[in-house]
Amino acid sequence: MNHYRMCLKHKKRIVIKIGTSSLTYSTGRLNFHKMDQLARILTDLRNQGKEIVLVSSGAVAVGIDRLHLNERPKTIEMNQAAAAVGQAALMQIYEKLFGEYNQQVAQILLTKDVVKHPKRRKNTENTFCALLKMGVIPIVNENDTVAIEEIEFGDNDTLSAMVADVIKADLLILLSDIDGLYTCDPRLDSKAQLFSIITEITPEIEAIAGGAGSDLGTGGMATKISAAKIACGTGIDMVITNAERLDNIYSILNGENIGSLFLGKTISAI
Repeated sequence: MNHYRMCLKHKKRIVIKIGTSSLTYSTGRLNFHKMDQLARILTDLRNQGKEIVLVSSGAVAVGIDRLHLNERPKTIEMNQAAAAVGQAALMQIYEKLFGEYNQQVAQILLTKDVVKHPKRRKNTENTFCALLKMGVIPIVNENDTVAIEEIEFGDNDTLSAMVADVIKADLLILLSDIDGLYTCDPRLDSKAQLFSIITEITPEIEAIAGGAGSDLGTGGMATKISAAKIACGTGIDMVITNAERLDNIYSILNGENIGSLFLGKTISAI
């Protein structure tokens, strides 16, 4: 196995982000089987002694479903209303699923101003550390009910990278609807090749990034590259992998060549 991949076996504090498209069916409704599997795997990792933080999208999608809307709202106030309804429902579902495995979870809602303000950032870090010390898995989302342009992260890829930075994580895993970063869009070009390891985010790498792939979500490869720049810039490794196979999490942490690994800048070459 590759030296860099083997290093992932020793990561202890891990942020895992899952997007809306990975939590829902094409109908827009929640995939409870996928959510239960995620709860089981993250609890199992916690039982191994790893410290886990979950950054979960899906609140607006759940709100849309609960409010019987036909599509994502087009106004800020309706989006925030859907988020308010959906966040409560989403957390209730997570509590039930994690509870089946005797795992305590906690909800943390953030806006960008919290992590940008030194005192608030420190308080946030202390809260995370206290929860992790007690064996709790924090479940994080942007506080969409109050976020406006000046204080919003805009997407949960960016949020997860900033959370990883705040808590000094060892690794960030982005669970996506694609296997990783390809030379071009594999859905359009059968000759696309997967990048296994990215040592530097060059302009060429950034140019490869595309737009959002889901009508319900806000992320895309572009936001994942931006997240990689944040995480890797603070020395945190990041992996993009396909959420269709959640067992990939185990494989990644076992040093296997799964997904695309972006190396943190503090890692020296062999």
